[in-house]
Amino acid sequence: MHFNYPNGKRFFSNNQLKPIKRKDLNISYGKRGMTLEEDLNETNQYYLSRGIAVIHKKPTPIQIVNVDYPKRSAAVIREAYFKQASTTDYNGIYKGKYIDFEAKETKLTTAFPLKNFHEHQIQHMEQVLEQDGICFVILRFSSSEEVYFFEAHYLLSYWERMKNGGRKSITKEEIKQNGLYIPLGLQPRLDYIKIIDQLYDF
Repeated sequence: MHFNYPNGKRFFSNNQLKPIKRKDLNISYGKRGMTLEEDLNETNQYYLSRGIAVIHKKPTPIQIVNVDYPKRSAAVIREAYFKQASTTDYNGIYKGKYIDFEAKETKLTTAFPLKNFHEHQIQHMEQVLEQDGICFVILRFSSSEEVYFFEAHYLLSYWERMKNGGRKSITKEEIKQNGLYIPLGLQPRLDYIKIIDQLYDF
């Protein structure tokens, strides 16, 4: 299955310069980040059901152009296009404030690679901050199951460092220093709203 951007260029994964195959999709969007995504979706449902906040995962707009029907009851997508470059994973509203954030995880133990982010995502975060929105990233170290709330302005500064020839990752110590640890709970699973209350005045 091939995915293409609106300009017709083939979409490539971050780690491999080759067309995305179905097995790659399962790795990129299934196993990798699945636990974090499930935890955040459960958390957002908890907030919604109790009237705390309205925050949803953004769907990725895809236009399907080639479908096979091997069986009457099943369809197989052979080719599709991203209608537009995705921005961040989640957005919504809390206490009248616009909330926008990205969720990422890594198997590395001592640093978080900046290649996990894209230029258009960085630009989007800058635009959200310019409009006085609350923007951040939730970073997970999968090997230790540690999750951190990391404000976007810190991410932007490390991105700028990389563009100026600096390291291509954020060290775990830098994340601990500038971010806030989110403990895993039952209800909600990852209470990032509690951290927003600590950091921002409403």
